[in-house]
Amino acid sequence: MTTRASCLVFLALFSSSILLPSLFGQGISPYPNAITDRLIHPETPKLPPPVNVVFRDPDFHSRMVRATDATTNFRLPGTYLRTAGDSSGNEWSSDSRKFYVLAKGGQLLAFAFNPSTMAISALPNAGGKGLLLPLRQGTFSFVDPDLIYGTTSKDPLTIKSYRFSTGVSTPIINTRNCGVQPPLGSGPSVVSDDDVNLSLSENRVSISEGGPQFGSHMFVVVYDKKLGCRWYNTQTAQIGGQWGTSGYASVSSPYLIRHAHLSRDGNYVVIAASRFGWYVWDLSTLHVTACPESSHLQCDGYGALGYHTKINGPGVLDDMQVVKRPLNNLANITQLYYPIPSPSNWGQPLHFTWNNINVNDSAPICGSTYSYDGDPAIDQPYAGEIFCIETDGKASTIWRFAHNRAKYIYPYFQTQPLGTVSRDGRFYLFTSDWDAQLGLGPDGWPRSDVFIVKLE
Repeated sequence: MTTRASCLVFLALFSSSILLPSLFGQGISPYPNAITDRLIHPETPKLPPPVNVVFRDPDFHSRMVRATDATTNFRLPGTYLRTAGDSSGNEWSSDSRKFYVLAKGGQLLAFAFNPSTMAISALPNAGGKGLLLPLRQGTFSFVDPDLIYGTTSKDPLTIKSYRFSTGVSTPIINTRNCGVQPPLGSGPSVVSDDDVNLSLSENRVSISEGGPQFGSHMFVVVYDKKLGCRWYNTQTAQIGGQWGTSGYASVSSPYLIRHAHLSRDGNYVVIAASRFGWYVWDLSTLHVTACPESSHLQCDGYGALGYHTKINGPGVLDDMQVVKRPLNNLANITQLYYPIPSPSNWGQPLHFTWNNINVNDSAPICGSTYSYDGDPAIDQPYAGEIFCIETDGKASTIWRFAHNRAKYIYPYFQTQPLGTVSRDGRFYLFTSDWDAQLGLGPDGWPRSDVFIVKLE
């Protein structure tokens, strides 16, 4: 993150070159029952609720339900459960009637969900438990509620689909056959990341791969169901495949990949690089644009992709600072959160999810905050909350729904309240250790569970 000492420099930049949305009110609110003030809302103490019983957040009054408990992971009882924590992954079926969670041990467990009653139940052939999916990590189809995509531990370089109604897995593309250069090796030193991404029409799917673990991959592979494969080697800058221009990327400096996310229009890949920032690859060309951290482009912080834009929280002026930009012009920055408070608030970085998108990229983006220091204090607006932010440029509305009650315990990833919004924008699935009240598992790790809040 950019240091606070840089804030005055960026404040001048902000006032002169960042676009503010027009100052007229929003249209019909997508969340008419939500609180939209900018006050501090203290957290009312609450014991962990029982699983599958709808309750209301005592401070924001949204309906919530606990989706998992210590018995949910039947292979490792008493251990944690969590969401995937991927801003572009989709853990909800397109009709909001199924979702999945991640269990310790790498299991993906899917459940049925009733959007009207918020009741959670077992899917057919699951034996009354979570349905164990044959995937490492998955992303639901945007158009077919019966379909999910992902890879497997046995074959991490082949992207597959799984159909719930038949229980059948179908290979989509074995990326070893995509002709990357140099050719992929074999064995445990060559795997893929868990970042299978789909375009909104699902004519394209992407993945990063080639290294032994997260953060050490060098290939982005995009498969077009009609045109075939296209790839980019970030170590050699070579780009090739069965369509688009072949040659060398406009950015020649080598870097390794943490994640690669496909824009929902299928025309760009945003590549998060280890210890740098991110790059945007215009897929049909050799054009790659760098967006380094701590630069005037405000590329710091977590973000999420829409149809053809990116939103991120750079944390330059305030931790709730949110900016939006088109992928074909990264300097064309629009500020979504204004006015920036004085004094600024710090200590609560933003995490986003944006699966409820449309082709105009005007749907609210949703997310959560928490303290990296594990500080449970609610001493500023939006601290430890779940909310959605207006992106249509008509106003700067933040709809507030619940406290996420997540106390981060370093270095346990599962204690972060990372979430995923449903395709219709009405439900938010997130992880929480419920103010560290869920205790420790038999492995000595902090327990977390998955909860759902209704956005209304």
